[in-house]
Amino acid sequence: MAVSLRVIPCLDVHDGRVVKGVNFENLRDAGDPVELAATYSAAGADELVFLDISASSQGRATTRDMVSRCAESVFIPLTVGGGVRSVEDVDALLRCGADKVGINTGALERPDVIDEIAGRFGNQVLVLSLDARREESMPSGFGVTTHGGRKSAGRDALEWARDAVARGVGEVLLNSMDADGTTSGFDLEMIRAVRAVVDVPLIASGGAGTAQHFVEAADAGADAVLAASVFHYQTLTVTEVKEALRAAGHIVR
Repeated sequence: MAVSLRVIPCLDVHDGRVVKGVNFENLRDAGDPVELAATYSAAGADELVFLDISASSQGRATTRDMVSRCAESVFIPLTVGGGVRSVEDVDALLRCGADKVGINTGALERPDVIDEIAGRFGNQVLVLSLDARREESMPSGFGVTTHGGRKSAGRDALEWARDAVARGVGEVLLNSMDADGTTSGFDLEMIRAVRAVVDVPLIASGGAGTAQHFVEAADAGADAVLAASVFHYQTLTVTEVKEALRAAGHIVR
């Protein structure tokens, strides 16, 4: 039986507020995380992603009180990421109400943590947050970045995605740092490239500006489509995106 394609709003949280910029720079306020979470849950979103985008760069854990408040306000799955480096961090976030936990910088610094988390909680809990951009020096042409896209990890994105899935990641959240916030469309070449090397669900992120962009990402192999600014600033609604996907022949809830 075919699985429904998921539409996922993303809350990029910085200092307690949802923010959005272009390529993670020139951030502007987009609202209160708890209020937005409740709004999207009521509007038919299939899941929510909560990313504490300054946690890794500031060397701290995700803001857990806010995660708890968001979890209490929604009735859909909640994925939380930012500053996750250990089994204990994952345990704490799950206890706060997260359904899944995203990891990026912590896994690149110590890949064995993926094995440890998957061994303790199962791979369905763990999402690889893969912030990638075009890097000519990498074999695939795509490199991995960390710290909110500010630093190159010196790793090929396809190699890292393949390795992380082999270690126990159950889902890949692929964010194109080049396209992020531009509203010029998803990086379809990147989506196809990652889709070809992983067999777990793939979430496409970065660049959505029109309903057709979501259709193109799904056509390229994404199992879920994620966006922030087009939803936060009401350029599009979740319903409009689902209607476009359905019209293009994709199964949605």
